[in-house]
Amino acid sequence: MKALYRIIHRLEDSLLISLLVSMILLSSGQILMRNFFDSGVIWIDPLLRALVLWTGLIGATVASRDNKHIRIDLISRFFNKRIHLAIQVFVGLFTVTICTIIAWHGSRWVLMDYQDKLTSFADLPSWVLEMIIPLAFGLIALRYLIHSVCWFRMFFLSDEELGSINL
Repeated sequence: MKALYRIIHRLEDSLLISLLVSMILLSSGQILMRNFFDSGVIWIDPLLRALVLWTGLIGATVASRDNKHIRIDLISRFFNKRIHLAIQVFVGLFTVTICTIIAWHGSRWVLMDYQDKLTSFADLPSWVLEMIIPLAFGLIALRYLIHSVCWFRMFFLSDEELGSINL
């Protein structure tokens, strides 16, 4: 199982790096062509918009690996670890619910665009660009389900065992 996790993590990291490098190179090239040659490639701008979406959502899946998403953590320091874990379980399950809903409706959207044969720039099917939405939110939901189960199990640890865990 750990080997599968490592493969998924490397794939995410590689994809994120590739997307970022591609965005930098494409946008730099487009700027240079516009400023020095009064030309440009017409499909680079819509491709860059799609790459921003992909980069953001792949970045969100990477952040969900270790529960590193942005959060408001004003009052949790006033609770003991057991109450903090209970709150984490609730927030994790809420995240699972919202991400599952987004993944479900995102997959319905992708299916509709696939069935309607919609295309975007350069005759690229729209569903290919949109596929990241259900995939990323589905992966985030799965990861937070796993986090929530782990937090729930930690809730029942002894006080000594719980004291050695860093939340």
